[in-house]
Amino acid sequence: MYGLIGKMRAARGQRDAVIDVLRESTAALPGCLSYIIAIDPVDADAIWVTEVWTDQASHKASLQLPEVQAAIAKARPFIAGFEFQIETHPVGGFGLPSPEKAG
Repeated sequence: MYGLIGKMRAARGQRDAVIDVLRESTAALPGCLSYIIAIDPVDADAIWVTEVWTDQASHKASLQLPEVQAAIAKARPFIAGFEFQIETHPVGGFGLPSPEKAG
């Protein structure tokens, strides 16, 4: 599995607009096992996104989908920036399939 944890910053007062676009555009992404959007309890403009994909190729391919490209264009005016993104390799958890054990 392939995971990403990222923090983005919405333009002042536009957090809900960004969240709405993210919610609308993440319903059915091939290879996406989990896509969680969260607000930051102390920063009114911060949005956390935690993703789990079957593999890195699925994530990369999703960025080329027309509906994802349209969502990026729609959200861009409301995004002030991206603070960081961390790659992870999830090994399981509630709601995720059990990974195959490596020999």
